[in-house]
Amino acid sequence: MPLLDIPVRVGVQLVPQHVPYPGIRDAVLRLEDLGVDVLFNWDHFFPLSGDPDGLHFESWTMLGAWAEQTERVEFGALVNCNSYRNADLQADMARTIDHISAKGGQGRFVFGTGSGWFERDYDEYGYEFGTAGSRLDDLAAGLVRVQERWAKLNPPPTRRIPILIGGAGEQKTLRLVARHADIWHSFVRPHELQHKLDVIERWAQREGRDTSGLVVSNELPRRHPEVADALYDGGVRLFTLAFDGPDYDYDLVRGWLRWRDERNGGAR
Repeated sequence: MPLLDIPVRVGVQLVPQHVPYPGIRDAVLRLEDLGVDVLFNWDHFFPLSGDPDGLHFESWTMLGAWAEQTERVEFGALVNCNSYRNADLQADMARTIDHISAKGGQGRFVFGTGSGWFERDYDEYGYEFGTAGSRLDDLAAGLVRVQERWAKLNPPPTRRIPILIGGAGEQKTLRLVARHADIWHSFVRPHELQHKLDVIERWAQREGRDTSGLVVSNELPRRHPEVADALYDGGVRLFTLAFDGPDYDYDLVRGWLRWRDERNGGAR
């Protein structure tokens, strides 16, 4: 079972669409100043909502800028698409961003990854879409290569870079979670959570891996505090909020940060 005696954290997914980059840059600063724990973007090449040909920016380039811009907050993609870049290159990029973010200490980069799903990205950028199963098989192979490359790089990462894996498929995705993940992210509802955690634990036993330290992550958008409370009771400790611009609602973030602080026993 995942550890329950770790503090609640709030992550904000700053979606990289429909906003000129200066607006995103300003939002990063404001969210870090508010006390958000983790900042995420996503790894796509086109908007996922609104005008499909609207403003949009690439994930990893942006993360390099965040590494330099921020001082405290952890950050990463929710999630990187394994299909879009060679696995060894992903490892090297992650290691480099880790060092950029270290500022004299340990890095703050979180390697969030998944198998990919948005077919337009594949078609327009010339990647083979394959099937859901083939993409998951590629992710399984890619995760091995990423970790092997981290062990070879000079200099190595500043810390053991946390791996976040998104998804809830029981035959392949949750087995990868049991095998590799430090953080498991999903949209699972409270009543489904225990079953999925049991699946992860069964896979972990087969993989011979201790997942007692697994951090469970889930979504906040469109969820009321009582749903978040139920997720918390089920073991979720990282709560992520999708954040759309250009008219960012910082009061929404402040409300969830107050909820976080209540769960953690008082204001920070």
